[in-house]
Amino acid sequence: MVTVTDAETFLDYCDRDEPYVIQVSGSLRITSKQGVRSNKTIIGLGADAEITGGGLDMYRRQNVIIRNLRFTDAEDDSISIQQSSHHIWIDHCTFGTGADGLIDIVRGADYVTVSWNHFRDHSKTMLIGHSDANGSQDRGRLRVTFHHNFFDGTAQRHPRVRFGEPVHVYNNYYRNNTLYGVASTEDAGVLVEGNYFENVAHPVYSGYDESGPGRVVERGNVYVNCGKPET
Repeated sequence: MVTVTDAETFLDYCDRDEPYVIQVSGSLRITSKQGVRSNKTIIGLGADAEITGGGLDMYRRQNVIIRNLRFTDAEDDSISIQQSSHHIWIDHCTFGTGADGLIDIVRGADYVTVSWNHFRDHSKTMLIGHSDANGSQDRGRLRVTFHHNFFDGTAQRHPRVRFGEPVHVYNNYYRNNTLYGVASTEDAGVLVEGNYFENVAHPVYSGYDESGPGRVVERGNVYVNCGKPET
């Protein structure tokens, strides 16, 4: 276990091959998307632990936990999980004001859990599957669980899913999401269960924009001042 207080030391430990628990103290400013190798736990110490200016990238990695951090003002994605990375857990973090996606789970990533996070001040929140043309890599993968997250005035992609099955979206709170809540597209299989939707005109879509329809089961959700979910 190590404690880091500056970006250079933090990125050095993230790039080592050995397993580490990396404790982040204070605000660390990075650029672009910086790689995190396998077998790392990155955990913030206290409410001021922050990654700002850039994001974290998992490329063919496994066994990574990211917990109790605030992500702000990323130049690209705040967290990118891609190229068959698997067994990743994003928990108790706060995300906002990035340039692109807050969390992207793409290109054959698998076995990912996103839990107890707060998403705010952003449009493109979370994407599962980056392209309608990538089914050959994504089918049979992109198995993701989202639970106990707060989508707080964010516009869309909570998540937007292509091909992934099963994707389980349960016990989340959606409030004032201007475009939509969940979108299942390109034959994805999504279970939307036990969520609370408030002031969301389109809580669930099957198909969106240029993407063909996906399959959706919705059950046990609460809809307050919302439109009808598509299933």
